[in-house]
Amino acid sequence: MPGKLYIVATPIGNLEDITFRAVRILKEVDLIAAEDTRHSKKLLTHFGINTPLTSYHDHNENLKTEQLLEKLNYGTNIALITDAGTPCIADPGYRIVQAAINAEIDIIPVPGPSALIAAISASGLPTDRFAFEGFLPPKSGKRIKVLEELKSEQRTLIFYEAPHRLQKTLKDMSDIFGARKGIIARELTKIHEEFNYGTFKELFNIYNNQKIKGEIVILVPPAGENPGFSEEQLTELLFEELKQNNSSTKSAVTKISNITGVSKGKLYELAVIMKNNK
Repeated sequence: MPGKLYIVATPIGNLEDITFRAVRILKEVDLIAAEDTRHSKKLLTHFGINTPLTSYHDHNENLKTEQLLEKLNYGTNIALITDAGTPCIADPGYRIVQAAINAEIDIIPVPGPSALIAAISASGLPTDRFAFEGFLPPKSGKRIKVLEELKSEQRTLIFYEAPHRLQKTLKDMSDIFGARKGIIARELTKIHEEFNYGTFKELFNIYNNQKIKGEIVILVPPAGENPGFSEEQLTELLFEELKQNNSSTKSAVTKISNITGVSKGKLYELAVIMKNNK
């Protein structure tokens, strides 16, 4: 009989979040495939789990998928874990799952912690429909292109981001999402867990010139979920666009209209008032 492949969620920070079932499965299987065996060894030692470990990550996934599949076919029960959270979410684990499905091997999920679910559950944003976008492209040009494609999205958006790219990403989000308010969830379930709320410009200012550590989730409300803009806020947005970016009135009005949903006619009126008050 072939073995079974268990997809086992592990804590994203607080070790108390592991389930009784996850501990039992990790003790009972014949082999645990882990993203980083050194990291996972600490978790397993804490719970007295002595099951053999093998690595499975981005750099060896092709070779290891073949090897693990062979073991499964010969009756080895394997648990797949990641460094933190649910395997196959923004990591290469789905490839071994695909291979196992094609080989008609049973796949058994053992659910538990997930940073994206933890973040949106405490965000106050709409949860009936949401889109997980994983990590944005590291290069600014590609990142901006993706954000431009998503700015009219009617679902709550969820992103993961690396600490060293957070400021650049928030700057791009500020340029594209404008005065829309977002949320940064950082170090979830850990001692320094924090949620910060505000426009992306405000969030950029919070994290600018900081040495940022820890895992980060960025949440963006659906387009059209923003509260109404006051004339003062719209005037400020127009002023910044005209002065800082040296845009023409037409370009500034078009951009602010796209960001806020306010009609171009209304914005032209405010632009005329600004000019007359110089």
